[in-house]
Amino acid sequence: MRRVAVAVVASLLALSSCSTPAAPTPTQPSVSATADLDVLRVEYGLPECPGTDPQAEQVAGGLPRTELPCLGTDQVVNLAGLPREAMVVNFWAQWCGPCREESLFLTEAFEGMDDVSFIGINYQDPQPDWAIEFAGLVGWKYPHIQDMERTLKTSLKVPGLPVTLFVSADGRIAGRHVGGIQSTEELRGLIDEYLGKA
Repeated sequence: MRRVAVAVVASLLALSSCSTPAAPTPTQPSVSATADLDVLRVEYGLPECPGTDPQAEQVAGGLPRTELPCLGTDQVVNLAGLPREAMVVNFWAQWCGPCREESLFLTEAFEGMDDVSFIGINYQDPQPDWAIEFAGLVGWKYPHIQDMERTLKTSLKVPGLPVTLFVSADGRIAGRHVGGIQSTEELRGLIDEYLGKA
């Protein structure tokens, strides 16, 4: 299974581009387009996003209040209203080379963590169908939120991709890693350092 995942990532890397695409023109997806993405999401095994309280406010030093779509569904997510639990939040895009390089490490760390949640934020990615396919092929079995218009750039200090945040059970951002993660061991070490979860 690991060899297959590595081969998939390697083949995707060969097609990747490190340049940032032009900012997509904001559009409201049609009902049929959303339905097609939901079918694709189920096909690739991506779960729905957790339910969130739309009225929840940002805790000091925590994730901001948002109205962002869950990737592949019409569900709206308020980051400030996510369940209070230790969490890894990874910003990525399918066109981002370093995101592709670290994808297997995220998969492996997620599979070995029972008491840490993972959330992906598909960021400035104008091809949600490609994003769903990529997430499925690299084995990400955790939910993903879309931020096509980079609304989180300022509030969460996202200088580029990838960025990984470590959110403690009290909702506070306990740490951040800017740039690609180089190994599963590095990611597990960061989780232990910031969240106290080995």
